[in-house]
Amino acid sequence: MQVKQQWLTGFIFSFFLLISTGCAQHHVVAPVDNDYPYSANYDESKYVAHLPRQMDTGNEKLVLVDPVIHAWGAYDANGQLVRGGIATAGADYCYDEKRPCRTDAGTFRIYYERGEDCVSKIYPIHKGGALMPYCMFFHEGQSLHGSPDNMLVETNISHGCVHIRIPDAEWLHDQFVKIGTKVIIMPY
Repeated sequence: MQVKQQWLTGFIFSFFLLISTGCAQHHVVAPVDNDYPYSANYDESKYVAHLPRQMDTGNEKLVLVDPVIHAWGAYDANGQLVRGGIATAGADYCYDEKRPCRTDAGTFRIYYERGEDCVSKIYPIHKGGALMPYCMFFHEGQSLHGSPDNMLVETNISHGCVHIRIPDAEWLHDQFVKIGTKVIIMPY
């Protein structure tokens, strides 16, 4: 009974968290538990394994996001992959806005960043205030930012931002990214 109550509590929390952050369209995300593959115990190596270990970065640091394999990677100026993990990009279509929400593909630069107190001015729609910890904006209001582990799924469900684990976003924000850092979003 207690496990069932914990599951239900986690599901309700997850559902309201999705609604409050503007990420709920037609998807329902399972609650965090130790058996769920996208919980806090997920295996980062599963996502990093699909990224190139080395790439030409033009002698500068860059962040690569691949929405097809749901992965992101940070590459140093020598082109070495130094960290990566799961990433959830923009949805094919946002029913609440009646428009496509894909994250724009291309090469961009970080133009604005904020710490753990970053919040959306738009989502939820007509209210704003959804948490976007460690946001790093790279293109027309699209940003890399942290999201709770239970919202990181192998489906692109956002309104255009790239969601990554909060500890990963914190690391990128505090130790890797600065204004002007290159961001490459792969097409999907």
